[in-house]
Amino acid sequence: MEKFIGLDVFDLKGVKVEEIRIHGRGGQGVVLLGELIALAASYEGKFCRSFPLYGPARRGPPVTSFVQIGGEGSTRSMVRRPKYLIILDPNLPSYVDVTYGFLEGGVVVQNTTQGPEEVLKDLGVKASKVCVVDATSIGMKVLGRPIPNTAVLGAFVRATGLVGLESVKKAIMKRFRGEVAERNVRAAELGFENAVVRRVEVCIH
Repeated sequence: MEKFIGLDVFDLKGVKVEEIRIHGRGGQGVVLLGELIALAASYEGKFCRSFPLYGPARRGPPVTSFVQIGGEGSTRSMVRRPKYLIILDPNLPSYVDVTYGFLEGGVVVQNTTQGPEEVLKDLGVKASKVCVVDATSIGMKVLGRPIPNTAVLGAFVRATGLVGLESVKKAIMKRFRGEVAERNVRAAELGFENAVVRRVEVCIH
């Protein structure tokens, strides 16, 4: 069982646990994004775990992935109170409740062509930071396919600092090989460079 104290989540051993929830659709690399975050964290000596929640077994349905960083006593369960929310499909919030349980003062990272203010208004959450990046365009440019995950990963690094960009690159090189690895590293770099981050003054109750 976990205890929630303001923005910080602790396991029963009193160790801080950073919880991330990732939303997208099948074929966008949702599960892989969670695995890459966890792998990058492990390279920095952090305890981490990543696990998915699949929808129907076909390309395109909603997919959710969860990541926990820190807190070896944390359980492998769905992240219901995420401090970090990642949205790979900009259309998903119009028909799926992606913000349920989002902690006030948390961080939102979204693949979109909208600005941070528009995203915050559409989602209707009290975030302390909003990060947007046109990851689909980066995927098309670098990978030749509209896959946004590694570009969003770079934006996540820029917005949160939970893991470093070099650790992310190392994780990508571990997961892929050759030119595919190099292209995904470049997508992450462009996501980092092109991310637009806005801090928001929020009163946390």
